[in-house]
Amino acid sequence: MGITLGFILLIIGTVALHRVYSWKKLERNNQIKIEKFLEDYIALKPTRYSYADIKKITNQFQDKLGEGGYGTVYKGKLFDEVHVAVKILNNTNGNGEEFLNEMGTMDRIHHVNVVRLVGFCADGF
Repeated sequence: MGITLGFILLIIGTVALHRVYSWKKLERNNQIKIEKFLEDYIALKPTRYSYADIKKITNQFQDKLGEGGYGTVYKGKLFDEVHVAVKILNNTNGNGEEFLNEMGTMDRIHHVNVVRLVGFCADGF
């Protein structure tokens, strides 16, 4: 009975350690992708905001404008009284790569029907 219980605990411990390791590795890979995105687009000079800044800009995410591809869009106002739309990534099946591609495309396109990327927040996952 004691050997069986010990074996079960060993298996549970091994599975738990594997999950923690896998989660940390995924988090590290996602952070690397975000940093690569930032390196690629830093030459275009978008402003980097903190999550606290984004909360202030959107007045705690009070005015929802709608749902866009990969996230929710909120109405906001920059510190210099410029009105902006803030997109927050919330539902994605992949690792966020589609969202980063969309942001990169928005930064390069200048069209009357496409908003211009003025900044981003890359805090957390």
